[in-house]
Amino acid sequence: MSATTPVFADVLKSAQQKIQQDLTTALDAFGLPEPLKGAVHHAVMLGGKRVRPALCYATATLQPNPNMAAVRRAAVAVELIHCYSLVHDDLPSMDNDSLRRGQPTCHIAFGESTALLAGDVLQSMAYEVLSSRLFDQGIAVDQQIMFKQIQILATSSSKMVCGQVLDLESEGKQIDQEMLENIHRNKTGALIQAAIMMSAVTLFKGTDVSISKLRQFGQAIGLAFQVQDDILDITADTSVLGKTAGKDMQVEKSTYPALLGLTQAQEYAQQLHDQAIEALSYFGDDAKQLLDITQFLLARNH
Repeated sequence: MSATTPVFADVLKSAQQKIQQDLTTALDAFGLPEPLKGAVHHAVMLGGKRVRPALCYATATLQPNPNMAAVRRAAVAVELIHCYSLVHDDLPSMDNDSLRRGQPTCHIAFGESTALLAGDVLQSMAYEVLSSRLFDQGIAVDQQIMFKQIQILATSSSKMVCGQVLDLESEGKQIDQEMLENIHRNKTGALIQAAIMMSAVTLFKGTDVSISKLRQFGQAIGLAFQVQDDILDITADTSVLGKTAGKDMQVEKSTYPALLGLTQAQEYAQQLHDQAIEALSYFGDDAKQLLDITQFLLARNH
């Protein structure tokens, strides 16, 4: 593990505490019937690294931010979309997994129909949160920021679904690195980049160099996250991962270790990590929290 990982532990713990509180507030605002309510809470509240909210919060620290309510809504919304994607990914018709975050997957705990509907409602809830006055405490909502955030999340969610389709279609097939990157820039990278950019628009105008640098950072770190996931699928065990280790190989998924070999996949993860750091160098010391997260994502073991 990297020596910087303990540093990020503080950033991660703070982000996890913030998002848990805000997720609770958001979910309590919806009068969902049982068993849907139980399935949604199971999907959302049973932990996870909360990397996307952490990236959202960390981006907001690049300069003094008068729009923190919008950042908090974005962090909740992107996590709800991420949780929906996990529920649907785990379904028997998709990855057919029985373990997530060290617990039975949603369809195992609540049945396939309820899990499917839980994923559906999490999508709409994300946009309800983004378009609400949640966390504003009487401060006027900036309609332009709200519109941009909704647009970013909608576009990224569509890309995520397209990436999942391409991923399923590639199972058991030989594909090249360009195709594999196309899959994962959409399936995994798009939502990670959305977390960064939904926060970025609360600070910077679209023409600012800062937006371009953060987009470059998001592209690099989003792909690096998936490369590292592929590596961990064959190097970590189930008890550490919190999900079934070795599943990618069992279903003949296209992965970076399978395509490049483990050593080259690790080297590629490092290259992407370096690209992310280079993009952040534009912000100097103001990017400390984003840098800490970047270091953690390369060194993580789950």
